[in-house]
Amino acid sequence: MNFPEQIKYTKEHEWISVDGDIATIGITAFAQGELGDIIFVDIESVGKDMNADQVFGSVEAVKTVSDLFLPVSGTILEKNPILESQPELVNQDPYGQGWMIKMKISDAAQLDQLMDVQAYKALVGA
Repeated sequence: MNFPEQIKYTKEHEWISVDGDIATIGITAFAQGELGDIIFVDIESVGKDMNADQVFGSVEAVKTVSDLFLPVSGTILEKNPILESQPELVNQDPYGQGWMIKMKISDAAQLDQLMDVQAYKALVGA
């Protein structure tokens, strides 16, 4: 299983990559593996100011629907438009083309509360 080292992780299995005050967020390879085949990604939060741990959308797999939680507070700038027609990219490339949203971070100090790769590996037993 792939665990990129340059990103941060949440206990809800989201990942976040930061460039300045812009963050890219998706679900981890572990999460997509647990969910199975992703058939729909629902994100209606673009343009909204939201707090860490709020639900920003959901993913639907063949057998379940799972909420998506924000790792940090900020404004949702965009969702990945490709996922509307190709939700399977979340399964195929969760850290690349399968990203879900981009947001402007309002409190960078919240990043310090997230897990690094070693803590996330311990959480999932890898």
